[in-house]
This record gives sequence, structure tokens and C-alpha cells, in this order.
Amino acid sequence: MATRTRRSQRRTEALSRERIVEAAVELLDAAGEGGLTFRALTERLATGPGAIYWHVANKSELLDAATDAVVAAALAIEPAESPDAPRGKIRAVALGLFDAIDEHPWLATQLATQLSRSPWGSVTPRIFESIGRQVGAVGVPEGSQFTATSALVHYILGAAGQNAANGRVLGPDVDRGDFLDAVSKAWEELDPDDYPFTRSVADQMREHDDREQFLAGIDLVLAGITALHLPNGQASAPPAT
Repeated sequence: MATRTRRSQRRTEALSRERIVEAAVELLDAAGEGGLTFRALTERLATGPGAIYWHVANKSELLDAATDAVVAAALAIEPAESPDAPRGKIRAVALGLFDAIDEHPWLATQLATQLSRSPWGSVTPRIFESIGRQVGAVGVPEGSQFTATSALVHYILGAAGQNAANGRVLGPDVDRGDFLDAVSKAWEELDPDDYPFTRSVADQMREHDDREQFLAGIDLVLAGITALHLPNGQASAPPAT
């Protein structure tokens, strides 16, 4: 009996929580939240459910852990600009999350769920800390840092989530350039009296780059924060894209 217990413990130890979470991310990427079941997980890991339950209590905990692991990896990316420049770090954090949400189709929904359902969990504080420290380093007064950080976080997650949703709607068989060209032509044919602005930017929409446009939005938010909270709008110019 003691020998059987020791063998069971060794198998449980060999199957780490990290490996379980890694396999969960793989299942989520392949089949979405509906495809993440403990049965599928045991098959992928070639183990029994008891070994998994030793580390993870239920699917909700597993989803939280998978989300946290992906976010932690995204936030670990170092900026290409000077590591001492807070604006560069904010941009690096934003791009890390943008690319993670684009790569993992399930992530945007899980982030929205965690921000509203369990803001005390690990994911929300991790994101707020990464942005908030740099907001403080930019020079935003302490009493305004929560609002400024919230504005950046909401823009990052909202814009990144919408970009990822656009890609999923189009599907892998649709050429992005052809799609944007078709939309641009449709905009150009709108009634000039009702849609003068939309017609005027049709060419810009056709040629835009999603990541560059996303970063331009970060710079706009930072410019507004700087103008509102720093004396004479003092701040370094945004790094070149």
C-alpha cells in the first residue's frame, strides 16, 4: 500500500501544474472554451483525472490559470526602446497584450470576464501594475493615476479584442487586402451628403496597418494624459514606430 502511494505521488509530482496549464492553453487555442474539458485534458496529458484534480480544482480555476499564464508571458516582453523610458514600456506592454489576444482567440473573452467578475484575482492586478507603474513614472499625479491607467487598459483590451474579433470573422481563407479594398470601395460609394467624412478616409482605411493604428491610439491616449496632468504637457515625444 505504501509503495502504491509513493508511486501515485511521484506521478502527481511529475505532472506539474505548469504542464497542466500549458496543455489547457493548447486545447483552448485549438477548440476554444468549449473544447477545454477534463476528459480532453487527461487524454492530452495521458494521465487520469485524479492527477489533474490534485493541482486544479475545476474548469473555472483552470481558465483563470491559463489566462494568467498567457498574460504573464505577454507582459514579460521587453521594449525595443530604452528600458528606462516609461512610454516605451507602456507601448511594449500594449503590443504584448495585442499580440497575445490576436494569437489566442479565447483570451479577449476571458480578460473581459476576469476584469468584471474577479478584479481581485491575479490577472487584473498584473495588467494594472504593468501599466500603472509607467503612468506614475511619466509624471501623472498620484490622485489621477487610477483614471489614467484605466483609460489605457480599457483602450488596450478593447482595441486588441476588436482586432482579434475582426480576424476571426474574416477567417483564414479571406485575404485581408482584398477585404479592405472592398470596404473602401463601398465607403467611396456612400452618399456624399450623409457620409462626407467616411468617404474622405476611405483610402486611409484601405491602407492602414492594424498594429501601427493600435500604437497610434496608445500615443493619442498618452498625449491626452500628458496634456491634462503634466505641467505644460511636458513629456518625451513618442518613439518612432
